[in-house]
Amino acid sequence: MADLHLDSSEEGSSALDSEDSSDSSRRRRGRDDRSDKRAFWAELPFLIVVALVLAMLLKTFVVQAFYIPSSSMEPTLMVQDRVLVTKLAYLYREPRRGEIVVFRDSPEETIGGTDEGGFGDLVSSLASGLGFGAGDERDFIKRIIGLPGETIEMRGGVVYIDGEPIPEAATADGGYLSRPDLNDFGPVTIEEGHYFMMGDNRPNSSDSRFGLGQIPREDILGRAFVTIWPLDQIGTLDIAEYDAVPAEQ
Repeated sequence: MADLHLDSSEEGSSALDSEDSSDSSRRRRGRDDRSDKRAFWAELPFLIVVALVLAMLLKTFVVQAFYIPSSSMEPTLMVQDRVLVTKLAYLYREPRRGEIVVFRDSPEETIGGTDEGGFGDLVSSLASGLGFGAGDERDFIKRIIGLPGETIEMRGGVVYIDGEPIPEAATADGGYLSRPDLNDFGPVTIEEGHYFMMGDNRPNSSDSRFGLGQIPREDILGRAFVTIWPLDQIGTLDIAEYDAVPAEQ
């Protein structure tokens, strides 16, 4: 009987040891989980900063989304469309006729940030860079029509470059114009290093003919190459081709 009593005590002791070991493991796991959570929350501000820096670098040097605020490029681009603009397009070549570009109208007296201040500027910049905001009010999107050194004029709704007509047409006839603008303009010689921009909604576009003037090469931010919103209109933005005049110089 004594032997049986000793065996029972040993089994009880083993069970207690096992429970203690299990409790200890659970406590260690609990401490590890809490430690992991604390580490995550401690690293979160750093991760956010890294994400913001990468987003700003991407927007500044590679690609940026733009919101279309007006009807000047209809029917190619409609109000509230979003497009992506590549800032790498003109690293190794000059802009070409027929390309849709975003440029900045920034005379010296208007250069500067918004009135929101540091964090407000950052939020606004990121929102516009993702295409969620209207962006900088000095940013415009138009089509390049005239190149440096050319003479441009409009007669009877037809654009002439150095006396030669550009073969433009309305969308109903397979072109990109909403309709021709019958108001005459020019002739005007485009300065070296400058470009002449027009909207596809020719009668309702404030462009190089009226107000904006000729656009310096350094004010061109990049080429719009794809529409990303609305979803049913996702697609590339083709470069118009003109047989009558060269696309570039």
